[in-house]
Amino acid sequence: MAEEFDIEQRWPELFAQLDETQRRAVVQSLASAWHEGWTPNREDVENLTDRARGAIDHDEYLRRVDAAAERHRKVPPVRR
Repeated sequence: MAEEFDIEQRWPELFAQLDETQRRAVVQSLASAWHEGWTPNREDVENLTDRARGAIDHDEYLRRVDAAAERHRKVPPVRR
C-alpha cells in the first residue's frame, strides 16, 4: 500500500465535475477502501466519480464493476 493517499492529485480530471459534497463522499469511500488494502486504479476511481455525478446509474455502475472484477479474476497469478 502506498504511504500517502493522493487520489485527487493522481486523477484531478475525474474530480473536476464533482461538487464539494460529491467529492468528499467519493474521497471518503476510496480512502476507506485504501485503508483496507485496495490499491487505487483509474478505472475504479472513474466508475465511482461517474456514479457520484450522475453520469451513470446504479445498474451501469454495477455492470462496470462486475466486468472489471471478471477481467481481474481471469488473470492467472504470477508464479515466482
